[in-house]
Amino acid sequence: MVRFENVAKRYGHGPEVLRDLTFRLTPGSFHFLTGPSGAGKTTLLRLMYLAQRPTRGEIEMFGQDIGTTRRDDLPPLRRRIGVVFQDFRLLDHLSALENVALPLRIAGARREQIESHVSELLAWVGLAGQINARPSTLSDGEKQRVAIARAVIGRPNLLLADEPTGNIDLAQGLRILHLFEELNKIGTTVVIATHDRSLIATFGRPELRLANGELTLHQPPPPTQAADDVTLDSDAEHPA
Repeated sequence: MVRFENVAKRYGHGPEVLRDLTFRLTPGSFHFLTGPSGAGKTTLLRLMYLAQRPTRGEIEMFGQDIGTTRRDDLPPLRRRIGVVFQDFRLLDHLSALENVALPLRIAGARREQIESHVSELLAWVGLAGQINARPSTLSDGEKQRVAIARAVIGRPNLLLADEPTGNIDLAQGLRILHLFEELNKIGTTVVIATHDRSLIATFGRPELRLANGELTLHQPPPPTQAADDVTLDSDAEHPA
């Protein structure tokens, strides 16, 4: 699903934000991405959803070498990835329903199928009464839930979420994580960047921890998850 080989990223002439990241994620895996502010979590997600290219190293997505992929061939790969951005990135001139429907419209789904699926998902995330609302009338928490619904509506092969529960309460956060788990059960690979240790403890998934530009794998406390859904070729930490 995802392969990074000695990947590094720097901005301009500054120091490398990420350096020599080597890891693999297999289809159907579920990981939390953690680390202190400024560790490079958002940069790593940007590389994974093909918004940026590495300064050096190789990235392979869905079996395709991104370094040799033409720019015109990237959009079909991006459509296989659902992304929850920290800043939501909703289109202000569209309603909540229309924002969530965008991935299905791009995929060519029928109108009646779109409306039924989108309405059902918005109700599930607690926004049944805001289907026709524009983003400017929604709270940050409501915008976050619209953004999450948009990311998962097309059942992506890979779901990347950058602090998806940062603007919602604990109950809604747990509900959203259960939604991500259900997607994972039907095959979606999930990576969630978060600072919320309570969510990590509750769901007991492996962590990919970034610190000082380097990545290590940390398994959850017993009962441990199977470790064969990720391989780190660096000196990863494996607690007993």
